[in-house]
Amino acid sequence: MPIYEYRCDDCGHALESLQKLSDPPLTDCPECGKPALQKQISAAGFRLSGGGWYETDFKSGAKRNVADKDNGGGSSGGGGHSCGGGGCGACG
Repeated sequence: MPIYEYRCDDCGHALESLQKLSDPPLTDCPECGKPALQKQISAAGFRLSGGGWYETDFKSGAKRNVADKDNGGGSSGGGGHSCGGGGCGACG
């Protein structure tokens, strides 16, 4: 189930709500009680990690080592990319 963010246009109260996709949007603010809640646009942040899927099936060469356990398990290293700090030409 996704988490939706809401903000009250009247009092400015912000909240998050875990809702089903089929649930109607919330309208009444729990802080002031007025029907002034507006759903906010936000981006979901997630990373599919481990072997398989994009990390190993669709990458090639040095980029493929992101899911390897010997380089930190895919943790982000320096330099602004996700090779894990070893094994690619940029990190050495």
